[in-house]
Amino acid sequence: MLEKAMRLCEAAFGLFFTYDGEHINATALHNIPEGFAAFLRRGPVAPAPHTTLSRAIQERRPVQIMDVLETSQYHDGDPFAVTAVEAGGVRTVLSVPLLKDEVPIGVIGVYRQEVRSFTDKQIALLQSFAAQAVIAMENARLINETGEALEQQSATAEVLGVINSSPGDLAPVFDAMLEKAIRLCDGAQGTLWMFDGERMRATATAGYPSELAERLREWREIHPFQRRLVEGERVFQILDLAAEEFYRSGNPLTRAAVDVGGIRTAAFVALVKDATSLGGFTIGRREVRAFSDKQIALLQNFAAQAVIAMENARLLTETREALEQQTATAEVLQVINSSPGNLTPVADTILEKAHSLCGVNSGALEIWDGERLRALATRGLPASFKELVRGGYQPGPNDLHWQLLDGARFVHIADQAALDEPMHQKAVELGGFRTFLGVALRKENTLLGRIVAARQEVRPFAEKEIALLQNFAAQAVIAMENARLITETREALEQQTATAEVLQVINSSPGDLTPVFDAMLEKATLLCEGACGVLWTYDGQRFQSVALRGAPAEFSEFLREPVEPGPGTGIGQLARGEPLVHVTDLAAMPTYTSGDLLHRAGVELGGVRSLVVVPLRKDAGLVVPSQFIARKSDHSAINRLPCCRILPRRRSSQWRMHGSLPRPEKPWNDRRRPPRYSR
Repeated sequence: MLEKAMRLCEAAFGLFFTYDGEHINATALHNIPEGFAAFLRRGPVAPAPHTTLSRAIQERRPVQIMDVLETSQYHDGDPFAVTAVEAGGVRTVLSVPLLKDEVPIGVIGVYRQEVRSFTDKQIALLQSFAAQAVIAMENARLINETGEALEQQSATAEVLGVINSSPGDLAPVFDAMLEKAIRLCDGAQGTLWMFDGERMRATATAGYPSELAERLREWREIHPFQRRLVEGERVFQILDLAAEEFYRSGNPLTRAAVDVGGIRTAAFVALVKDATSLGGFTIGRREVRAFSDKQIALLQNFAAQAVIAMENARLLTETREALEQQTATAEVLQVINSSPGNLTPVADTILEKAHSLCGVNSGALEIWDGERLRALATRGLPASFKELVRGGYQPGPNDLHWQLLDGARFVHIADQAALDEPMHQKAVELGGFRTFLGVALRKENTLLGRIVAARQEVRPFAEKEIALLQNFAAQAVIAMENARLITETREALEQQTATAEVLQVINSSPGDLTPVFDAMLEKATLLCEGACGVLWTYDGQRFQSVALRGAPAEFSEFLREPVEPGPGTGIGQLARGEPLVHVTDLAAMPTYTSGDLLHRAGVELGGVRSLVVVPLRKDAGLVVPSQFIARKSDHSAINRLPCCRILPRRRSSQWRMHGSLPRPEKPWNDRRRPPRYSR
């Protein structure tokens, strides 16, 4: 069109300008001298007043200047006029506006290098070409808009396809979305940011050097540009990052974006849900060139899609987590039902399910007996630390356990390396555990134990994870209560059965106490989980064994002799009126270390460590036969003392056990029965 217009109007060269309301931009040049062409290619400029271009736009009619050399614009040094004359040899100019609905959208200009006016016929011809140019521009605009709309629809459809094919997984969605946004907005690089309170990090990047992309994915303090999105701005752009104060003052992220990433112009669009900014898009260009309103609107559309994808992912994740929790709860209940009275598999299952749903690999389920914690189940602990917690330990004065005992529902510390407490320091030294969470196992107001979850990095647990662990703690309490009830029912039945059998022996042996005592001692030893037992009679001075069970031969021989008890012995304390004597570690008793023969024989001939001695009384102050039930281990959590008393209708008390003390350095090793003498 320009070439035809020049030829028919007998012009030396021609120009086609577009106009956006403020600036003109040379979009087509034909036969322009190189010096003038270089000037025109510098980019959009505001048309100088009183030039043919300016007048054609303002007056909306053709404007002709017979000789540019004689105009005030040339003599006043207007760059366009001077360059046109001196670099292009221009003398006569004709400019015709391109009008769409009486609105100027451009100018077509033809130039002669001699002073010779254009005829009315040539002016009319150029106006005709201008009208055709407007039609062509409108057609091109419609085609471009149709193509852009189709491209945008295709991009949107592709993003939705990725969303549907990646339920709950945002990474491929964000990558696809960012790639489409950069391409459709004519950008070079892009970032999708997520905000977390005072921090931000890139969840998707494109177009950056790999080293810079890795840096952008690290959590960092929110940059002042992104801070504008957090504080309520929805969209803005920076025309030249290199001209900003943040660049000049050396802000690391701005410097990296410009110097490493090569970004000059950047557009920022917020990801907003319920008036809260969740993150934002940043699209950059390597040249100083503003994004159009249409491109900004397109970015906002992608931002809206990103928020929808995030919400869908959240809902899918919550649904999946709820299903996983329900499944885990059902599995725990199944284990509880299939293991009546057996806490070990239940504790293992609860710990495994709770830890896996909370994303942790290490911890324990510990029970509390009033003095010591002991791990019933462990997960992911190194052997040395596992042995320590399974053996039982007493919490130190600064242990977080005491907060649970005081009523706290849970205790949570971001870094237990900072806690001055031996057991927590052991956890750090032996297992490398830093973040600690302990949730109480509580029935009414009684602390039964705790579930512990630990991480080897400093990363606090979320409220959702704490709530999840509390749910499993409630299940553990139910399992413990079920086990207690089942155990008590079974023990009561065993005691009733034993009592009935003893009564049957009594009825079948009238006047003969030997089978009665044997049966009674057998049942008491069995139900109290003892290794050996003795039943004595007492004549006021000495005890005489009348029934023995489970004692080694040498110890049995020793026990068959009458015993005058020392004051510190179990039977000696019964003789003084004690209702019951329970010794957790006989080897740690002063009577043993000081040489009492009965206790020495018990430890060294009978291997006795824990024992319980129960009197049989008739009338106040008169002692008749007594029972002595012993274990060969000092691990004596005896819960069945009533069965030793043969009082099946009374429930037992719990006894708190202590660890054994070492044996004397020089124990009595003479295996002969020690001589009898009065003590």
